[in-house]
Amino acid sequence: MEAFQDRWPRWFAAMAAATRAGVVCFGANRGRASTYTSPTRWLPDFAPMAGRPALAALVRSYLYGYGPATPAQFARWMGVPPAWATWLFDSLDLTEVAVEGARAWVAADDTEFPDDRPSGVRLLPYFDAYAVGCHPRERLFPGAAAERALARGQAGNYPVLLVDGVVAGVWHQRRSGRAIHVTVEPLRPLDAGRRRKLDEQVERLGEIVEGRPTLTIGTVSVGPHA
Repeated sequence: MEAFQDRWPRWFAAMAAATRAGVVCFGANRGRASTYTSPTRWLPDFAPMAGRPALAALVRSYLYGYGPATPAQFARWMGVPPAWATWLFDSLDLTEVAVEGARAWVAADDTEFPDDRPSGVRLLPYFDAYAVGCHPRERLFPGAAAERALARGQAGNYPVLLVDGVVAGVWHQRRSGRAIHVTVEPLRPLDAGRRRKLDEQVERLGEIVEGRPTLTIGTVSVGPHA
């Protein structure tokens, strides 16, 4: 089947149903390759939670990671009807807060917020949870970032350059043996301090993937998820 400028085996289409049914989960990685297994093999004492407690735990975990958030944002993250998400939020012990005058919710025991704002430079990979799960989109992908780093409104299809917690460009890596050619396309000029931080991120990338990175500041010519 067609998928992300490539072709995938059709059994991939069954993975979502299998994971929702609790019969397939990720297994141990084999190098850079992912594996799949039965939860009962990977976790011998695995026992699914009952439906209502599981939903409550899921919402709390989501809000710990992405809150403050709204039912509509949770619905988009889960791929469920917004009305159902609103009913679910109303049925749980959550705390309503105001974010710049807009209503949002957090877990009842998670109402403390840091005073400092995000800072620094980061290179986030494809489908990083921060870029995919954070809302509202217009705050995370302001102006030109929405046009350049979103694919028809969907986040995750481009690796992104993050500056002070906000998407400020895209990037791409191409490997040839141990050489890793990294191209970063900032949407605005980087000052000397942020350029040094970017160099550090590229060096860190090389350490993680065990290669020798080089950095080019320029246009990323490949399409989404390439």
